[in-house]
Amino acid sequence: MSDTTDRDLHELAVKQAALGEVRGAPAADPVNAPMIRHWLDAMGDANPVYLDQGIAPPAMAQVWTMPGVRRGAKQGSPVDDVMAALDAGGFTGVVATNCEQTYHRPARLGERLTSATRFTDLAGPKRTALGEGYFATWNVTWYAESGEAVAEMLFRVLKFRPPERRPPSPPAEERRPYPLRPAVNRDTEFFWEGVRQGELRIQSCADCGELRHPPGPICPHCRSTNRAHVVASGEGTVYSYVVHHHPPVPGREPPFVVAVVSLPEGVRIVGNIVDCPPEAVGIGMSLRVTYRSMDDELVLPMWAPREP
Repeated sequence: MSDTTDRDLHELAVKQAALGEVRGAPAADPVNAPMIRHWLDAMGDANPVYLDQGIAPPAMAQVWTMPGVRRGAKQGSPVDDVMAALDAGGFTGVVATNCEQTYHRPARLGERLTSATRFTDLAGPKRTALGEGYFATWNVTWYAESGEAVAEMLFRVLKFRPPERRPPSPPAEERRPYPLRPAVNRDTEFFWEGVRQGELRIQSCADCGELRHPPGPICPHCRSTNRAHVVASGEGTVYSYVVHHHPPVPGREPPFVVAVVSLPEGVRIVGNIVDCPPEAVGIGMSLRVTYRSMDDELVLPMWAPREP
């Protein structure tokens, strides 16, 4: 990228930041029980306190003002022009890196929330494992009609220039490292050790036995920090899915399917569906876990249609 274009991007970022907090239109619908019920079902949250007390789960703040597929008139967010300029500069890839959330109080049934966006920073260009790119940061605050802040979220994304398409992968002994590496930490290392051994491990509470996925440090059921795991059967069904076409993803050839898979053990897991054309995937499809070597070190669990 030329110095002039880089300077233009930063000048635009400074201009958008100077706008301060820009309010959008009020939510199309007030906080309502049916949407809360759908959310709780999708998240597997059986806590009755929300509907009993007429409040929304705090993490739903963003849901109430999402524009949906048919976005309609442009809301005028200060982020939009920066994203468009980055796209025009060839930085069409995007990956979220941070989402820091602050909850002031739950939203109550009948309240109509309004979001306000403040662009804060553009850092770059920087070289990353995905390619050269810029880190864009902004804050969104949700307000009740009284003007009281309900929740805040800081978003940071990396907008990167996807690498040029390469010829088919060379033989295994010449393969380059797969660019998308999973995060392995104290909470998840047991899972990835299981994958290396051909096991699909699900974290369990060593005290109450509750299963949970993704793994975490504390049992959401009894709040214990004692952890164990079980080995799942490796079978599942498609709970929901998307067919990814754009933006380009390093190491993957679109279109490809990303699915939420329901396991008979009672948890859900996200993974790619392979050995099946995207148009053949459907809700309820029976799947079987399969393990794919992505490079000389990394193995990923994926899902393939189960034989009748």
